[in-house]
Amino acid sequence: MTNTIVHRMVHRMKVTAIIADDLIDTVKEYTQSSTVTDAITIALKEWIDIYNIKKLNKKIAQNPIHINNGQKIRKINRL
Repeated sequence: MTNTIVHRMVHRMKVTAIIADDLIDTVKEYTQSSTVTDAITIALKEWIDIYNIKKLNKKIAQNPIHINNGQKIRKINRL
């Protein structure tokens, strides 16, 4: 049984941090969150997403795909 209560638990960490009020207010505004916890959670998730995209872009840049004739791909995409 993999769908037990133990497997569905979400691990959370209570954190005390000293962060400038204006920075928290800006994050709450940009994330459209009413609570500090939600705002920071959203901001951190988005930062991680952006970091992962940058990592992937670096990896792709090391071995880019060269397309000599885009017509074949365009035809496939239009199916």
